[in-house]
Amino acid sequence: MNNSNKVVLVIEDTESNMKLFQHVLRLHGYNILHAKDGIQGWELAREHRPDLILMDIQLPDISGLAVTKLLKDDEDLKSIPIIAVTAFALEGDEEKMLNGGCDAYVPKPISIPRFLQTLERLVAEQPSNLPECELKTAQPVK
Repeated sequence: MNNSNKVVLVIEDTESNMKLFQHVLRLHGYNILHAKDGIQGWELAREHRPDLILMDIQLPDISGLAVTKLLKDDEDLKSIPIIAVTAFALEGDEEKMLNGGCDAYVPKPISIPRFLQTLERLVAEQPSNLPECELKTAQPVK
C-alpha cells in the first residue's frame, strides 16, 4: 500500500512514545503531524484534516476521550478514524474507548504488528482527504 499521501496526526505527550510512532509511521510511508496536548491536536485536526488520528488518552490538558468527543461532534472531522493508544489495559477499557468515540484501541506497550494492522485497516477504509480535482470540458482553441 502506498501511504505517501496519507497523513496521521499523533496526539501524544510522551517523547519516547512519539519517537516510536514517528519511526514506525515514517518507515511505512506515512506523513506525520504531532501534537503534545489535546487542544493543539484538535486545532491541527481542524487545520489539516488528517487521514487518521492516534490519540493518547492521558494528556496533560484535556483527556484524549474529551478531544475525541470534540472531533466526533464536528461535522467536518467526525469521519476521521481515531485509534486510542493507551496504557489503560484493564477489562472494560477497550469498550470504554470505543463507546467514547474511538474507532479502535491499541494498548501500550504497543504490539507493532497489531498496531500496523489496525492502522492500515482504518486508513484503507477512508477516502483520501486530498481535494478532489474538478474536471472541465476543454474548449476548442480558435
